[in-house]
Amino acid sequence: MERLRIVFMGTPEFAVGILDAIYQNNYDIVGVITAPDRPAGRGQKVKYSAVKEYALKKDLHLLQPTNLKDETFLKELAALNANLQVVVAFRMLPTQVWQMPKLGTFNLHASLLPKYRGAAPINWAIINGEQETGVTTFFIDEKIDTGAIILKQQIAIKPEETAGELHDRLMLLGVDAVLLTLSQIANGSAETTIQPTTGAIKTAYKLDKDNCKIDWTKSGKTIYNLIRGLSPYPAAWTFITDKDQKWNVKIYKAQFIEENHDFPIGKIIANKKEIKVCVTDGCLELLELQFPGKKKMEASQLLNGMKFSDNALAK
Repeated sequence: MERLRIVFMGTPEFAVGILDAIYQNNYDIVGVITAPDRPAGRGQKVKYSAVKEYALKKDLHLLQPTNLKDETFLKELAALNANLQVVVAFRMLPTQVWQMPKLGTFNLHASLLPKYRGAAPINWAIINGEQETGVTTFFIDEKIDTGAIILKQQIAIKPEETAGELHDRLMLLGVDAVLLTLSQIANGSAETTIQPTTGAIKTAYKLDKDNCKIDWTKSGKTIYNLIRGLSPYPAAWTFITDKDQKWNVKIYKAQFIEENHDFPIGKIIANKKEIKVCVTDGCLELLELQFPGKKKMEASQLLNGMKFSDNALAK
């Protein structure tokens, strides 16, 4: 059984759960690579990545390269003398980095590859109405999420689950997958499967303002899936207009009510307790939303200080 000397690469909270599991299981972590510090928020204060916060607490050797091809960084990385690299929610690696360790570099991806290669697999699985997803470990190659698969683990997506809730469950599943992968690599039992190169494969595109905007002409179920697939971050959004005002509103939670009606698409029907938006096959009741300059709140809270006219529209 080969003793592993691991370099871990990752940035967000999702990666921290995996790094902690590796640490708690007494693997030799010789280095941690994470994103450079960046200013964030209104005050533009320097913010550490979640992985950096963890590495500092555990006194792990930390590197934060701005350029992964920089000669100084490559020398520092080589000097760590790792025989395996583990990547979780990090950026694309240049060839000279992922080829460096003797036992290779493997990635944990939050989907059942080859489905949902790309930046936002958890979100898109829910947005597209999938009933199952999972995690995959694979050896990195020249392209994004295309390398030889080591193992997969699968779970069902709950009918009302949000991206945030699924994220937390997949992180726990990812812990099991990474620990099993490490064990197999250490004892030489890891077997790989080449990913297919043909067939229709759904992609987990990067989320942006355009693909997070609600199209109220779509079916109620499609809109419902978009809202839960983007909650709590980055959140689905829409414009709400009423009289001479227009707001950019984030919607975090909704409920689809299937029913027949003669109202125009996007019409807002509100009373003192609830807000509904009419769609082709029913209504979306908006349960949790955020207006500009206000905190996220339940619809009933918002309606304590706000009243919509009969001409209010979501569009």
